[in-house]
Amino acid sequence: MSSICQGTWDCQNCPKAVGNAITHIIHQRGFHRSAQRCDENFIFFLLKGEMLVNSQEYAGTMLREGEFILQAIGSKFEMLAMTECECIYYRFIQPEMFCDFRFNHIMKDVSPPLIYSPLKIVPELQSFLDSSITYLKENKICRDLLSLKRKELAFVLGYYYSDYDLSSLVHSLAKYTNSFQCFVIQNYKKVKTVEELAQLGGYTVSTFRRIFNHVFHEPVYEWMQARRKEGILDDIHHSDCTLSEICYKYGFESLPHFSNFCKKSFGASPRNLRGKKSS
Repeated sequence: MSSICQGTWDCQNCPKAVGNAITHIIHQRGFHRSAQRCDENFIFFLLKGEMLVNSQEYAGTMLREGEFILQAIGSKFEMLAMTECECIYYRFIQPEMFCDFRFNHIMKDVSPPLIYSPLKIVPELQSFLDSSITYLKENKICRDLLSLKRKELAFVLGYYYSDYDLSSLVHSLAKYTNSFQCFVIQNYKKVKTVEELAQLGGYTVSTFRRIFNHVFHEPVYEWMQARRKEGILDDIHHSDCTLSEICYKYGFESLPHFSNFCKKSFGASPRNLRGKKSS
């Protein structure tokens, strides 16, 4: 029978080890997280203590032992530990705790609460959290174990909480996704770089890229380049702007640079592209 020496086995360096997205943390009394945008969705479970939280949904709310809230990616969130607080954070990008059918049903048929209140940790969820703490002491965790724990959490939330309970989570996720998408659509033409767009929205570049990937499911640079190409073709084919005006509108330094870009991207010079459309 083969055996593995646990004294030399280093799980942290295993190829399956990934960053732990379910973390157990104790915040000392007076701990303060200043208001900042969340770069991931997270559910905050308060196991012990009292935490004053502040966001658009939970303005000046005292979170007490045995309660939890969700903060969506892109939302602003602040907290202050009024006592020593024992917490579990569950961080995620995709809303894995819902199947698409349940998510869409709640969005369509269940109204969000007029006043957002923390949800109570039911006994089944408490058992999940208590048992999970054993595995949440390392910076990394086995990918397979993390996947199982996420699925277990999804089951507990879906099975032991009503559609109305979950509506506060679902509508929060949808609202920030939609508002971010609206911001990008309304403002991407005003800037030339990803950095400028992130700054316009008050995001760090890394946070903006992460939220963008979550909402649009592709890197922001590639998305902006695709929209730029669409805009150039549309102006060449349908606008009354001269080719020089289009060139400088899209930030090219000269007509030769613009012509080279069009040849590489569209297989023809700007003049030929306009001629093809008018012929």
